[in-house]
Amino acid sequence: MSISIILILIALVLFILAFFTYGSFLKKEWGLDNSKDTPAHTMNDGVDYVPAEAPVLLGHHFASIAGAAPIIGPIAASVFGWMPVLAWLVIGGIFFGGVHDMGSLFTSVRNGGRSIGEVINKNIGSTGKRLFSIFAWLTLILVISAFMSIVAETFTSTPSAATASILFIALAILFGIVRTRSNLSLGSLTLIGVILLFIAVAIGLNFPIQIGYNTWLIILSIYIFIASVTPVWILLQPRDYLNSFLLYALLIGGFVGIIIGGPSFKLQAFTSFQTSSGYLFPVLFVTVACGAISGFHSLVASGTTSKQLNKETDSQMIGYGGMLIESFLAVIALITAAMLTKGQYSELLANGGPVNVFANGIGNLTANFGIPFKVGMNFAALGVSAFAMTTLDTATRLARFIFQEYFIEAESVEESDNPLSNMYVATLITVVLSAALTYSGGWSTIWPIFGSANQLLAALALLSLSVWLAQNDKKNFYTVIPMVFMFAVTLTALVFLVYQNLAAGSMIIAVLGVLLFVLAIVLVKQSYKHLTKDTGKLNI
Repeated sequence: MSISIILILIALVLFILAFFTYGSFLKKEWGLDNSKDTPAHTMNDGVDYVPAEAPVLLGHHFASIAGAAPIIGPIAASVFGWMPVLAWLVIGGIFFGGVHDMGSLFTSVRNGGRSIGEVINKNIGSTGKRLFSIFAWLTLILVISAFMSIVAETFTSTPSAATASILFIALAILFGIVRTRSNLSLGSLTLIGVILLFIAVAIGLNFPIQIGYNTWLIILSIYIFIASVTPVWILLQPRDYLNSFLLYALLIGGFVGIIIGGPSFKLQAFTSFQTSSGYLFPVLFVTVACGAISGFHSLVASGTTSKQLNKETDSQMIGYGGMLIESFLAVIALITAAMLTKGQYSELLANGGPVNVFANGIGNLTANFGIPFKVGMNFAALGVSAFAMTTLDTATRLARFIFQEYFIEAESVEESDNPLSNMYVATLITVVLSAALTYSGGWSTIWPIFGSANQLLAALALLSLSVWLAQNDKKNFYTVIPMVFMFAVTLTALVFLVYQNLAAGSMIIAVLGVLLFVLAIVLVKQSYKHLTKDTGKLNI
């Protein structure tokens, strides 16, 4: 039996076991209770707070957190060899990312669907909240800017993806309207929607839309503004739910292709502790990112997902389960890299990046059960671009939430007199600054600082969760240990980042790195007394 078959089966079994054991342990330990109404019901406003069935919300959440990152990260980190990447994907997904995502969702639900910043405000103080909110909003600006550039480049180089994405949006709106105004069951409507979804993919392949890069940036800026203020039931929920089936198809296609073909590994299991990318610690953990743990997930969980959660116990499926599905996707992405020789890996990476490696691998895997290589490759590229779009508009809505919360001067946004807490003003400022950053340099300029910022967000979210558990007299060793590790990873990465950019003369990135480092230290100092309950020792 091929090593690829053995490893994919081991990963699948471990993730399933983890969901039913460790996930259930967390549910019991935290006291998830369906007798408590969630904010989606108590604060239903028809725009942001709208209850959604678990499968629909899982689709939205999974599509939002996945994006292209669990594909890009493991493939890029493969320079260290496939073995350390695989180990981190499994261990990180089960004991770090799953806890982080489920905990962020649950604590937000218990705090009125507010962001992690608001949870910090209640448990650490207003200064901590403001520092975290500023950092989170700036990180989201980086996310929006980077993904706007990535999507525009993808649509320019692969016009078929642009056509399919536009059709996805139209289909999502139709799906949302029909779901709320008809008596069709979710199953029947899903079947129709998925069929139309794949028809849209076929149309995109045959009728590509060719528009220039700068024009796409303008169109995308307008789109994300509209998507940020549109009720979630008419676009965000149905679009992400339907798009998730593209990713499920990629998962199934990749898995079946591996089982049937049993490709051998040509990439080394381990290369070196130091490569052209840097040292294994901390570079491996920052690069893999979303496949094991990602701070962006905490913003999604406490931003859009918590406002749509129908029942508290759904947190296990959506938060913990969604993370494990993403880790499994990352394992498949890793195998598409491990199938290659060092020369093939380097060539594909240089001509199209990690997405090209993944698309090439999926094309070869699906060819094992009769799907032509070109069709499988194009479908994989289309799927990745669709999820980059999902990340883009979800990040815009999240940035709007955080910006509004920062300037709230009353109990709720609706009661605030501050114009900066207005959803349209908050969205406009967010979109304009993101677009300006995109025009100033593009995604490659800001991606290095984004990687460190993203993982620092994860450490801060775990810090918030650890404090919340301590304040509620609950054990938190399973959040404190990942928190300490992620702070060690991130702070070390920031030291290297600042040093490298100072040496290269990139002062803006170096200054940002210093600011992030200082922010982390200040928040840890403010939180320590809450974690120790003034005893001087961690209460774990």
